[in-house]
Amino acid sequence: MKLSQFKFNLPEELIAKYPAAHRDESRLLVVHKKSDQLEHKTFKEVLDYFNKGDFFIFNNTKVFPARLFGNKEKTGAKIEVFLLRELNPEQHLWDVLVNPARKIRIGNKLYFGENEELVAEVIDNTTSRGRTLRFLYDGPYDEFKNQLFSIGETPIPEYLERSAEPEDVERYQNIFAQHEGAVVAPAAGLHFSRELMKRMEIRDIDFGFLTLHNGLGAYRMIDVEDLTKHKMESEQMIITEELCEKVNRAKDAEKNICAVGTSVLRAIETTVSTDGHLKPRNGWTNKFIFPPYDFTLTNSLITNFHLPYSTLLMMACAFGGYEKVMNVYEEAIKEKYTFGAYGDAMLIVD
Repeated sequence: MKLSQFKFNLPEELIAKYPAAHRDESRLLVVHKKSDQLEHKTFKEVLDYFNKGDFFIFNNTKVFPARLFGNKEKTGAKIEVFLLRELNPEQHLWDVLVNPARKIRIGNKLYFGENEELVAEVIDNTTSRGRTLRFLYDGPYDEFKNQLFSIGETPIPEYLERSAEPEDVERYQNIFAQHEGAVVAPAAGLHFSRELMKRMEIRDIDFGFLTLHNGLGAYRMIDVEDLTKHKMESEQMIITEELCEKVNRAKDAEKNICAVGTSVLRAIETTVSTDGHLKPRNGWTNKFIFPPYDFTLTNSLITNFHLPYSTLLMMACAFGGYEKVMNVYEEAIKEKYTFGAYGDAMLIVD
């Protein structure tokens, strides 16, 4: 498939700039794969399509305050630093993006915080925008981490075209987020409220968690027309033996297995065996899923409405079928569903 096949005209006003008033009250478009039936629901009705013993898989990664604003030494030029991942905790080394990149050289010092209390030194230039920073801090590690995160902002997506606000600290995070390491929230999980999770338990719908630390790679624009030539950036993931046992037991009992989000789908498809069973893993994935693709474990997917040309849209099309999903997107635009991390959701079922 070609990149140009994932173009569609998305009106700017349909990109949700803020979250819904309540997590589980976004709209939900239900897509039946084996028919052309579409149903317009609210998200809290999602459990109506599942039964006792069905299994939901969530991503419990936790977003950290990755966006910092500082000043360059001597010139005082304003610099935005986006923390990507910690490289060495003992030396306070971080892989980061810097903007504007042209103003930063190896050896430059950057100052952060109201009183410029946190200082970092640029020690490596790895890409046109990427850098390695060493934070100059002599105190205990926990103290450093607390100070670093206290001056950071919630890294809401750039397409929202606004600064992070206090509400984003809570809402750009899943309620079950546990393991710190993501700079992008797994958006499908944002729709799940505590009340909805409790209703799952009451209905004996089972669920479990894997961890995939969402980076920026899946959200960067693809610059090749031939999708087979696109290389995804690696993301760290953990799938435990306990989760595998539960999922495989549900699979063998012919229960529905629902992936909550494209990050879950990527993690599953990285380790699934040829007989459709999940295998444990503690490592990295750079798997790129686009149509056509055969899924052997999951038979339902919850995902938000994604932006044109995105790898997330490609994964949704791989799961639901290219023509069907692109037609659904036309319907969603016509019915004014909202797009992006804070937007509405789609459930694809058999």
